[in-house]
Amino acid sequence: MKGTGEYMVTITINGEKKQYPKGTLYEEIAKEYQPAYKDMIALVIENGKIRELIKPAVKDCELSFLTIRDNIGHKAYVRTATMMLVKAVYDVLGRDMVKKVKVEFAIGQGYYCRLKMDEKLTDQHVRLVGDRMRELAEQNIPITKKSFSIDEAMEIFRKNRMEDKEKLFRYRRSSFVNIYCLDGFYDYYYGYMLPSTGYLKYFDVMLYENGILLLLPSMEAPDKIEYFEPKEKFFHTLMTSANWGEMMGIDSVGDLNDTICDGQIHDMILVQEALQERRIGEIAKEIVDRGNVKFVLIAGPSSSGKTTFSHRLSIQLRTYGMIPHPIALDDYFVNREDTPRDANGDYNFECLEAIDIKKFNEDMNRLLSGETVELPQFNFKLGKREYHGNFKKLGPEDILVIEGIHGLNPATTLSLPNESKFKIYISALTSINVDEHNRIPTTDGRLLRRMVRDARTRGTCAKRTIEMWPSVRRGEEQYIFPFQESADEMFNSVLIYELAVLKQYAEPLLFGIKKGEPEYYEAKRLLKFLEYFQGIDSKNVPSNSICREFIGGSYFNV
Repeated sequence: MKGTGEYMVTITINGEKKQYPKGTLYEEIAKEYQPAYKDMIALVIENGKIRELIKPAVKDCELSFLTIRDNIGHKAYVRTATMMLVKAVYDVLGRDMVKKVKVEFAIGQGYYCRLKMDEKLTDQHVRLVGDRMRELAEQNIPITKKSFSIDEAMEIFRKNRMEDKEKLFRYRRSSFVNIYCLDGFYDYYYGYMLPSTGYLKYFDVMLYENGILLLLPSMEAPDKIEYFEPKEKFFHTLMTSANWGEMMGIDSVGDLNDTICDGQIHDMILVQEALQERRIGEIAKEIVDRGNVKFVLIAGPSSSGKTTFSHRLSIQLRTYGMIPHPIALDDYFVNREDTPRDANGDYNFECLEAIDIKKFNEDMNRLLSGETVELPQFNFKLGKREYHGNFKKLGPEDILVIEGIHGLNPATTLSLPNESKFKIYISALTSINVDEHNRIPTTDGRLLRRMVRDARTRGTCAKRTIEMWPSVRRGEEQYIFPFQESADEMFNSVLIYELAVLKQYAEPLLFGIKKGEPEYYEAKRLLKFLEYFQGIDSKNVPSNSICREFIGGSYFNV
């Protein structure tokens, strides 16, 4: 296109300058460049700022594109599909029947949604919802965005019985809020959206555990729906945590903020900690009741609170007369020069081969047969396994509490008899939502935990933690998550109040990431997310809390 004057803007893309009429939507420009991209373009970056495709070009700028294979683009796909699901539910079943649609949590590439309705949800209901979603996608209906004052937004959601959103906006600091509209259906989402329903080419729904499971493509394979493998233990652990929140009257961030501002947070913290302690006690009793257990194997992803959990479980085991001994699988790391390397040539500390499995099994079998064994300690500074006189011999009441990311992998304890092992999977599964349609990804909570802990204990900046996070997540997907359903018990370490505590520790770290750095967009997203929370003084957190593993001040050596 050619033109001159104030009605044209110059857009620079991949070093090439082109002119477009002022007001041209970025969606139109993206369509022009789409053939050069394997995956669907979801968003643009305008002069370093992420913009939705519905935004018009109004000034000269440099433009680049984000696809649904990018993390931010994939999240936009999920949000847009969620809005279309909620609208389809209300279109098909009606607001008289459905009082509330809550997006609870993710199970693999599925998003579990519970419907509060007068009758039991059936396969027929879900089929009708799926048909309506496909109809909306085929119609390619625009998704518009408009700014409303906080009072206007609260009135919109009050009329539509979306109490979580109304409550959330009571604590909103800004005067205005952006609300999306899809064919007369208004909703709020934190984060970016796609411009129309036609962008949702891959999705499915199914009835699952009295709710709707919204199946969407993964970021790694954005053009297909992968087979859904049910994870019953994982699901019920998540539901237990969700039910705890409902029991305490804290289902969303707005509920938590109300509790903080009403001066009830101290009691709520004590109740939440008591619920966790009761659960740990139940697991300890199961271990003791089983009999013949000599190895308690604890595994979980990064920043799930494995260390504090192992200490608290050990205390509970002692109340039954057991004598627990903590062992870290990390002490069986091979020497640094023998550590495998990844495709980039960096040391791969996440893979099973980084552990001396042969030596570990040899030592455990000797202990099981009654021998005295000297256990190693890994010197991380020197990258070598050392021995400092830590001798162990197992008596009738002795039990080893072994913590490490490979604890549930059968290959780790291949030579140990199954009856001697008790496996526990621990993770940090966020149990509250921003509101009914905006779930909090469990990975966000763990990332904030790790960021705060690593800055405190290792001097690691937030930029480095965010930079490393994709690699950490890949290791979890490969080495931890495939074995979670083999656990005898699962434990959710998330505390319903913890993000309000982590907020004041994480925000200064995130503000340290400068504009222009690759991690800036993720830092900005997390900062915006933390704005929803009223802060809690950490002095209210008990010294044996799992939260203390990250913010400091723990009774335990963590």
